Amino acid sequence: MYVYDQARQQDLLLIDEIARAINGEYSAIACYKYLAKIAPSKKDRRIIKEIRNDEMKHFETFSRIYTWLTNKQPSPKIIEECPKKYLDGLQFAIEDEQKTVDFYLDIADKAQNLYIKEQFRRAAADEQNHAVWFLYLYVQRKMSM
Repeated sequence: MYVYDQARQQDLLLIDEIARAINGEYSAIACYKYLAKIAPSKKDRRIIKEIRNDEMKHFETFSRIYTWLTNKQPSPKIIEECPKKYLDGLQFAIEDEQKTVDFYLDIADKAQNLYIKEQFRRAAADEQNHAVWFLYLYVQRKMSM
């Protein structure tokens, strides 16, 4: 029982970081909704909507983890504003997704609970994939200018 209590205490230290992850996902969901709306093609819109769906799944998963650890619902807020121009938004998304990969891997490394560890590793892999897709969209737009 002592080992379990110690592991849970270590997971409780992650609450602020998990709350930050929830806010990041919440912000990304809003930003990608906007980017999909202003996207110049159906293909771009489809890709961004698929990414946004992943972000909604991460948001839901991280919110469940937060609630399990704290017995409280998270109060998400937008922590980063989305650029208003499409190309700027893509560049912002590339950089944000890349930073998020490292952030999620750090959380996974610190987590003691295997479920939490696995969810953040999986989300990190998704974020890396998102960065590649946003880079693809960015390069396509730059080449068509």
